[in-house]
Parts: sequence; structure tokens; C-alpha cells
Amino acid sequence: MRAIAISGFGAEPQLIEMPDPEPHPGELLVRLRAAAYNPVDTKIASGAMRNRMSPRFPFVMGQDGAGVVAAVGSEVTGFRPGDEVYGRFTDPARGLGSYAEYGVVAQDGPVAPMPKGMIPEQAAAVPTATVTAYDLVEAARLDEGQTVLIAGATGGVGQSATQLAALRGARVIATAAPGAADLMRDLGAAETVDHTKGSIADQVRAACPEGIDAIFDLVTPAAAIDQMAALLRPGGVICSTIHAVDPGALAARELRGVNVVNQVTGQVLAHLADLIDSGELRVRIEAQVPLEEAPARLRELATGSAHGKTVLTM
Repeated sequence: MRAIAISGFGAEPQLIEMPDPEPHPGELLVRLRAAAYNPVDTKIASGAMRNRMSPRFPFVMGQDGAGVVAAVGSEVTGFRPGDEVYGRFTDPARGLGSYAEYGVVAQDGPVAPMPKGMIPEQAAAVPTATVTAYDLVEAARLDEGQTVLIAGATGGVGQSATQLAALRGARVIATAAPGAADLMRDLGAAETVDHTKGSIADQVRAACPEGIDAIFDLVTPAAAIDQMAALLRPGGVICSTIHAVDPGALAARELRGVNVVNQVTGQVLAHLADLIDSGELRVRIEAQVPLEEAPARLRELATGSAHGKTVLTM
């Protein structure tokens, strides 16, 4: 099979040929039609997470994908060849990821039937970004009528978080440059804050002097997180996807802090599929890139920002 792989941490991604994987007894072998880029993919490839991951090299990059079950292991009962599925396809110990023509996943792992109303390119973009957004809403215990600020709202996680928070009945304030403001309002944001025009905290404080209930922060580093937390009312919560909050220090101020860890499960993927099929949740694809052009695109993504998702097509 063709795959985008690295020969070691810090190496340039390359298009290579490697043997098709064989499914273990409880696994699905999936012919992938699309795989989605997530910033963590390049972070892993750089070696920034080597203390938590020791993959086999060459290591196929990527985690999220969608495709068709090509074969099943001897113990698989819930899926069969021909089923369209989406989920997370990564096994570092075997050097496998989703930037490839085939992927493997345990039948009781992070995989679910593909949303009926989606093509593989859209479905592949859901697992990491949209599940992270779902985890943010759940961790915040967001409720109807509450006000939530989403910092970093125009990326894949932020767009899904905006929609899911609005579905809960929350008033969403989304950060967005002028060119993305209409998009964010279309996704459910009640208001937008232009992060190119100075301090986000100052702008939100001027609009909400009484304070807000929750913050989903996808971008603010630990050194600046206190400025954001100061926007919260007593009892408020700030959730960070980059592990920037100190829960103990916030608790002393009658605030709650959560460093959200993405937890992709088949059950959550099935729930999100229902929301997608009902039209309540949309996924925006910024770019579709053929597998052979992926190395160049990955270099661009590692140094820039995205409005939506980049998907690799097989």
C-alpha cells in the first residue's frame, strides 16, 4: 500500500510503499478513502511526544480516517466487509496510521458506521476535532442560557464546539477575524470577537462586564491563561485543549479549570453521526489533497493556521 510515513522523529514525511497490514482476530482492515490532518499529527512526527509514544519506524502518520471494511478478523462480529466506517486508525507499535490506503482498528475501539449523509472526505474530518469539541462541552457541563467564549474558534475543533455549544442553548462568543465572522455566525455564534484588533479579554470584558460562564480555550498558553480566566464569574469554568490551566490555582479563586484530553470512542462517534445525519452538526472541509501531494501540504500546515479541515484523499 501507499502511505505517508516518517523514518524517524523529525524526519520529513515521504510517500512510500509498504506491505498491507493484516487484521488481528478482533480487528477490522479498512480500505481508507480519506484521512484528516490534525495538528497533533505533526507534533507526534516531530518527536514532541516521544516520552509518551515509541512508534515503530517507518511510522505512518495520521489518526483519523474513513473508508470501507475490506476484511475482518476471526473474532469480529459487529462489522462485515463492505461496511462504511469512520474513526481513528493508529497503531504506533506496528508503525500504522491513517495516512495510508489501509488502516486497522479494533472492533470495540474508536470506530463506528459512517454517517449516512456524509462522504468519506467529510467523515474523516470528524473523529479528533469534533470529539474534542464534544469533550469540551461535556467537561464544561454547559447549560442553556450560559455564555461561553471560544478562543481559537475558526479551526476544526472550534467550529464544531461552536455548533455543539449552540445546540445546548448557550450564547456563543467566537473569536474570528473579519473574513470568518459570517461563517462563525452561520455555525451558531451569537457574537464574534476580532482577535486581530487587540486583546480578546479586553474586548469580551467590554461586551460582558458582568462576566461569562465558560471559556473553551484552544490557543492561549499557560503564561497568559489568567487573563482569560479573569473573565469568568465565580463558579465559572475554563477548559483548555493545550493543557494550559492550573486547576488547583483556579479552584482557590472559586473557578473550575479542566485540561481536556480527547477521548475518541465508538459510542461518541455514533452519537455524533446521529447529529450529522439530522443536520444539526456540519463539518467544513478547507482543502482536499491527494495522498501523493500530502508531504508538501503537511509542511505548509505545520507553519500556518486553518479555517476548517484538510483531508487527504486516497
